[in-house]
Amino acid sequence: MCGIGGILRTDGQPIPEEWLNAIDARIAYRGPDGCGRFRDRVEIEVEEKGKDGAITKVNRVVEVAFVHRRLAIIDLEEGEQPMVSERGRNDAEGLVAVVFNGCIYNHRELRKELEGKGHRFVTDHSDTEVLIHGWREWREKLPEHLEGMYAFAVWDRANASLFLARDWFGEKPLFYRQTPDWRIGERTTPTFFAFSSDCDPLENIPTLLTFSERTELNHWTANYLRRGFIWESTAPRDSTTASYSFAPGKSQVINPVSETSILHDQKACLDELRPSVGTTEFERLIEQAVARRLEADVPLGCFLSGGVDSSLITHFAKQHKRDLQTFSIRMPDPRYDESNHAESVAKHVGTRHTTLDVAVRPAEDLLTLIGIMGQPFGDSSILPSYWISKAARQHVKVAIAGDGGDEMFVGYERYQAARSLHRFWRVLQFAPVGAFHRFHPKSRLNKLARLRDMSRDYPILGVSAMQSVFTIAAIEGLVGPPNDWEGTNASVEDATAAVRWLDVVTYLSYDLLRKVDTASMACGLEVRCPFLDRDLARAALSMPVEQLMPGGQRKGLLRAIARKYLPREIVDRPKMGFAIPIGEWFRNDDLPHKGSGMKTMLLDHLNSAEPFGPIQLNRKAVQRFIDEHMSGKRDHGQKLFTLLTLSMWGRNQSIQHTAQRTHEEEKKKGNRQ
Repeated sequence: MCGIGGILRTDGQPIPEEWLNAIDARIAYRGPDGCGRFRDRVEIEVEEKGKDGAITKVNRVVEVAFVHRRLAIIDLEEGEQPMVSERGRNDAEGLVAVVFNGCIYNHRELRKELEGKGHRFVTDHSDTEVLIHGWREWREKLPEHLEGMYAFAVWDRANASLFLARDWFGEKPLFYRQTPDWRIGERTTPTFFAFSSDCDPLENIPTLLTFSERTELNHWTANYLRRGFIWESTAPRDSTTASYSFAPGKSQVINPVSETSILHDQKACLDELRPSVGTTEFERLIEQAVARRLEADVPLGCFLSGGVDSSLITHFAKQHKRDLQTFSIRMPDPRYDESNHAESVAKHVGTRHTTLDVAVRPAEDLLTLIGIMGQPFGDSSILPSYWISKAARQHVKVAIAGDGGDEMFVGYERYQAARSLHRFWRVLQFAPVGAFHRFHPKSRLNKLARLRDMSRDYPILGVSAMQSVFTIAAIEGLVGPPNDWEGTNASVEDATAAVRWLDVVTYLSYDLLRKVDTASMACGLEVRCPFLDRDLARAALSMPVEQLMPGGQRKGLLRAIARKYLPREIVDRPKMGFAIPIGEWFRNDDLPHKGSGMKTMLLDHLNSAEPFGPIQLNRKAVQRFIDEHMSGKRDHGQKLFTLLTLSMWGRNQSIQHTAQRTHEEEKKKGNRQ
């Protein structure tokens, strides 16, 4: 678990050290245990197309630089990065360098296989070195051999190529920015390509292009307000300054000599599904997934909420690690506290359990997290995720978590509600239940009111309306009509399967896993998710949803396995979720369960002169949401959290924009003098 970054230039100009410093400064929090840099520069011959259309052979200088920050988990002594191998098995296998964030769980099996093919390892058991020799052996097919969470880049001097890859579900972040303006024959290749675990430095590195103003993109803002998370582009800027998320499951070669190519994407990876398996095989796959994630040269434990996912993971982890530690947190509001359930599971399984009491400072902590994330984020559960990570880090450096269980085994209530929405949306949109929004978000009446709102958006969005934070009407009232809306075809055969797949490729990757990575890495903690194991995921995603939820019970198959090892009162209790009373905290700073500061922060941001920085929202519409919430007429807690983090991000963008513009003007002034 680390922070990585790098820059490739193909225009013959050197990579300034200040650009690397900018990346290094932003990713420093991700790696407190070490840092390193690597540079290389080669000259190659390429064919270039001139203005007259003639193609000539010219020499081009290609320069690359890597930066790395390390959180040491495996092979503490010899796993430093960037890791460089000067030579392979023969003269054709020249220098290869890698920067890597994550963990390769099958690295020992791959090392043995590669040694059998003649590769010689110099580290004792570094999973990073497996990537170097794996690249030499399998080239672009390397990700097909990996079981793990990862984002990595490989530089191969022999052909001046840069190879990047990201794991199937996007457990580890990777952002990039490029300027595709070098013509090679009929193609273009980047003269500048940068990547990082953090989006912020990429957007603020001065490039060979002149500084350009940011542009307002209503479409970007509208999609953020719909989902509460950013999907692809990370900021509403023009194409020369925007950075983008490297898609989960994607791998790509950037090569000035031959065609720059995208080799895989998430859908292609997940489409390689396996035949349906039975309950016994699923049990084996879950145990295997847990066992794969238990190797570490530092203390390791399990997050234990007392729900079926974390409890089953804890059971199997205990079978392979007899001295297993487990952790839960005591939430500040008893209505959201599951620590007593976790303690019951820990006693039944026989782990060394600790219930953690955490210092809750939501306003201060949220400011820290949005600053680290570098983008707005509408999921308030990032706060308790941070609190348990911060507390657990005092005891362990690696934690096993149950994320992905709901997506793999059909666990959310909306999966059942999707079929009702798909079947009855024409009737539901006229249901007189609008006043039910005033009730608690977890109440049946509030859920019915939200289903009515979804039904009104269904003709445009299809079942993807179930992901919406704001309705289409509310969004258009805030930002005006966007160019178009991205939705799921309303004629889907199985609404439950459609919503579940949508969650896998969007919500899981861009909300849940981004949240887990941000919250844990802010504390120097590595989190591993067994339910995202490639073999287990292939089996679960291949299985018809009816078989995963026998009798219509959510997570029915998973619960059937859990009942063999855990008490029924744990397995069959209602799902609580990792939530906080954010709506109540926005109404009152003086609550006894420590909501202090959130109301003040909300009003300070949303009532300021320019609350959203470069983005313009209808102030009257924003005020209407505030007034309705404060009066108790409606509970807009999630909506206001989404707006608050947009404001926090927007303010920071305005500050950075001013600083960068000043820097550019001073630079121009200095050049004139």
